[in-house]
Amino acid sequence: MPIVIRLAALADQAAIAALIAESSRALLLPFYSQAQIEAALQGTFGVDRSLIEDGTYFVAEEGGRMVGCGGWGKRARVFGASGDEAAPPAELDPATEPARIRAFFIHPDYARHGLGWRILARCEDEARARGFRAATLMATLGGLEFYRRAGYADEEPVRYDMGGGVTIDFVRMGKALA
Repeated sequence: MPIVIRLAALADQAAIAALIAESSRALLLPFYSQAQIEAALQGTFGVDRSLIEDGTYFVAEEGGRMVGCGGWGKRARVFGASGDEAAPPAELDPATEPARIRAFFIHPDYARHGLGWRILARCEDEARARGFRAATLMATLGGLEFYRRAGYADEEPVRYDMGGGVTIDFVRMGKALA
């Protein structure tokens, strides 16, 4: 069956959350401890409703089964779930601020088969079409090589405090979209 990439809907939130958990637990274990992954799944690796509501988040399905997700943001949040915030972050100025590449997770059975590339290309094309000249992202250690191959450059390492004495390392990356 062909893999279909479509805009995510609010009704997809539970399936997206399940995919994020399955992907993280399987694909990130070589890079992070189980404690780090579980802490991240409490919010950092969660669903951001504003991406779905803005029409900038995609899911990939094969035969009705969700096998990938990822998006781009036109808002100030670089990563993390929306939680129970009252309002989404402010919108970015595409002339002076980079779009945010956000929340890419691929089902372990579909990893390294080009699905992430397809979703990323769609995100970059749409961000470009909305006037963004650059993109930034916060890469997990497991995503570094993927983003480097896609033309993103390392900007700075980031150690994020997850609470409870647990930290997780990311790398901020950027790319011109022109």
